[in-house]
Amino acid sequence: MSLLQSLIEQAKNPKGWMGSWMLRIMNITHRGMNSWFIRQGAINDGDRVLDIGCGGGKTLGILSKLNPNGIIYGIDISAQAVKESIKMNEANVASGSIIVKEASVSQIPYEDQFFDAITAFQTHYFWPSLEHDVGEVWRVLKNGGKFIVIAELYKMNYHMEAFQTPAAMKDLLKKTGFQTVYISEKTSKGWLCITAIK
Repeated sequence: MSLLQSLIEQAKNPKGWMGSWMLRIMNITHRGMNSWFIRQGAINDGDRVLDIGCGGGKTLGILSKLNPNGIIYGIDISAQAVKESIKMNEANVASGSIIVKEASVSQIPYEDQFFDAITAFQTHYFWPSLEHDVGEVWRVLKNGGKFIVIAELYKMNYHMEAFQTPAAMKDLLKKTGFQTVYISEKTSKGWLCITAIK
């Protein structure tokens, strides 16, 4: 396996010392995108929020600060990511304001219409079956709830065979049943924010 392929696999499912290193890099490199997301004003205080692919846990902490009266849930298929997320947010995990589980987006371990908002930062292009998995997001999201995808366009083009464009993503979300889909782009950075309302 080439070094590039190894890094891609670690981005999908971080493991061991290399995975731990990758998670720390993600926490640092996603800072700008996280700040941009905060300015979108998509999370309301008191919301029950799920972050899919919580990685190194930095986004969980940011979501918790935005939402001090709500609960933030994180899932990741990587046991290493779950461990790092819990460690980074130790006090909030101890208080119950952040809950982290090892789980797949393909089988989200929560009941129908459980969440007010669901976020996916730089993860949707690694999901096993985007059409099925967006359906899982739809299932656990409350009516009127928001699904927010933050991604870099070049990564969508590189990693995805289908749904590589904002328009294709919008079509998929509308086909799934989302009533309204907004797309914001920061073209100077190649960043994309898709907000779908159920």
